[in-house]
Amino acid sequence: MFKMEKRTIMLVCSAGMSTSLLVTKMQKAAEEKGVEADIFAVSASEADSQLESKNVDVLLLGPQVRFMQSQFAEKLEPKGIPLDVINMQDYGMMNGAKVLEQAESLINK
Repeated sequence: MFKMEKRTIMLVCSAGMSTSLLVTKMQKAAEEKGVEADIFAVSASEADSQLESKNVDVLLLGPQVRFMQSQFAEKLEPKGIPLDVINMQDYGMMNGAKVLEQAESLINK
């Protein structure tokens, strides 16, 4: 069976709390699909140090920090890391499978 390389998906929200539930649901969705993924959530203030220390494949912003998109885009563009804001509805419903799909489509662009 073809094995994909492990994906590192970083979610950023204001405090990292609400997003941790979404991380759990995304991990479950990844397991069900047989996707190996390191999915983690950090607060906006921790994001920079995580980007320095980890090899991130994609960064998704929680809807509540959407206003930070342009400053993240500036930091991520030189590194070639795709960035997007999590769909508000998927976030609200804690739809891990949908958010995982969103992350994968950005990585595969």
